Amino acid sequence: MNRSAAPGASRMPAWADRAMIKPAALAAVALGATVSVADGAGRWFGGGLALLMLAIAAIDARRFIIPNSLCLAAFLLGLVEASYDAWPDALEGIGLALGRAAVLGFAFFGLREIYSRLRRREGLGLGDVKLAVVAGAWLDWTFMPLAVEIAALAALAVYAFNQIADRRPFDRAARLPFGLFFAPAIWVCWLIQTAAFQF
Repeated sequence: MNRSAAPGASRMPAWADRAMIKPAALAAVALGATVSVADGAGRWFGGGLALLMLAIAAIDARRFIIPNSLCLAAFLLGLVEASYDAWPDALEGIGLALGRAAVLGFAFFGLREIYSRLRRREGLGLGDVKLAVVAGAWLDWTFMPLAVEIAALAALAVYAFNQIADRRPFDRAARLPFGLFFAPAIWVCWLIQTAAFQF
């Protein structure tokens, strides 16, 4: 397992539990949205992605950990989905997915190293880097940065709301479980991507 925040980060406050609501209800909504947008085998691929991303988000929210097993499962499922979409050029589809995964993964790893050297502490965890690899396997070039942007803005918005609601000052050193926001953003962008490619 890999942490999505620096070691020693405090456990999430009560708002993390409020944000997760009921996992079963969230899963039902995600699966319903997937079925309504995707067709054929895409429903199975998208449903699997939705469940894996929800599981990652739930675990990261409570433990600041992104399990390697879930990242690997999502990555491999993404490669299968890429080969299916590109059939009969399955190898080409897998190659493109691997290329995108490598680019986004290295970008996150580079950002992690730069931040660590400049600030003398960890920002992104290796779990976030591996989740970026998953995003690259599933998302086209246009939607990869969109997923990162959605996740970052959502994390900042939730943190700001929580601090204001609890009347606490903002802390630049505060730790957030980025996977809580990044994982759902990957699925949301895949859903948008799937809908866009059908027109």
